[in-house]
Formats: sequence, C-alpha cells, structure tokens
Amino acid sequence: MVSKAILFDLDGTLWDSSEAVSASWNEVTESLEHPFPVTTLDMKRTMGLTMDKIADILFSPYVRKEDIPLLQKKCEEAENVYLRSHPGILFQGVRETLSLLSKEYSLYIVSNCQKGYIEAFLAGTKLGSCFKGHLCYGDTLAPKGKTIEILLRREGIRKAVYVGDTSGDMEAAHFASLPFIHAAYGFGETKGEEAEIASFQELPSVLKNFF
Repeated sequence: MVSKAILFDLDGTLWDSSEAVSASWNEVTESLEHPFPVTTLDMKRTMGLTMDKIADILFSPYVRKEDIPLLQKKCEEAENVYLRSHPGILFQGVRETLSLLSKEYSLYIVSNCQKGYIEAFLAGTKLGSCFKGHLCYGDTLAPKGKTIEILLRREGIRKAVYVGDTSGDMEAAHFASLPFIHAAYGFGETKGEEAEIASFQELPSVLKNFF
C-alpha cells in the first residue's frame, strides 16, 4: 500500500511542450498535399484535452472528417519521437523539487495524452527515477477522473492529492475524491481548488497541509 502519493498532470503543470509539439506536428502537416500550419498558440489553447478532441479542433478546418484519425495518429507518432530529443521546457524548479519530493512521497503522472507521450517526457527530461508510475487516456480510453481511479486502485494508494492547472484537472481530481492543488502558473484557471501554488517550488510546503 502507498500511504502518501502525489499525482501530477503533465502539460501546464510539469512542463510546457507546446512549441516542441507544434514543431513535430508541422513536420507532418507540411508534407500533406494541402499543407497547413499548427502554431504554438494552437497547442497552448487545446492542451489538456484528449488527442481526438485536439485533432478535431485543429484539423477540421483543413481536413475531411474521415481523414482526421489517420492524421492524428501520424502526429502522435511524430510527437512521441520528437520529444525524446527535443523535450519541452520544464517549469522553474520542477527538476529540483521533484527530486526532493520523491524522497518522501510516491510520485505519479496522470494525463489525457496518448500512449508514449509520458514515456517521451521521462526520456527527454531524464526524470524517470522520480516517478513510481503513470497512466494516461491512451492507456484507458477513459475520462481523466476514471483514469485517476484506476491508478489509485492499481497502485494501492491510500492517500493522495492531484496537482494540475485546469478546471478539467480539478473536476477529475474531485471525481476521484482527491484534493486538488492548482498550478496557477500553468495554462488554465480554476475555482474551487483546495490549494494553489504560484510556482512549483511552493509545493513542498503546501503539501504539509494534506499529509
């Protein structure tokens, strides 16, 4: 049994990969018969959604509906490869703070991403030793709240908090009956969180209120 666990969202919480992801997607979209751009702003405004929803939003103006799933798959594959050698930007203090927290807590990642994305994050940032495990939408094909519940059961976690940056993250945490800590430096705003951090370095002191 795991007595003290911290579950993290990824995009907007641990790193900002929007520039790297848009670059990898552009390698795919620029090779199409009718090329179109995917901007960093496009990625920032859709991160946190599941990949099928992101693809529908960004590709629908340019691609026939029936062609979107194949293009989405190609972009996912390109992204997972690209991020291993062109990782996103870790938010300030993430590396040092994760190393510190991993000595006292069991750390996990739960994300709405595709299979292979968390592995690319861990490989590109070399932070794999800090985490006990991870789970994503690509593994479960379930809403994030359900995915959190699956991880809690799988790992035998007795007490945990979820750290994320969007209202969707907060809803998922509360669905799984977990307190939510809002990463206010990230991509989204929330209302109803149990705690908030303005920087990642604040997390260790805030966690003392939950364990």
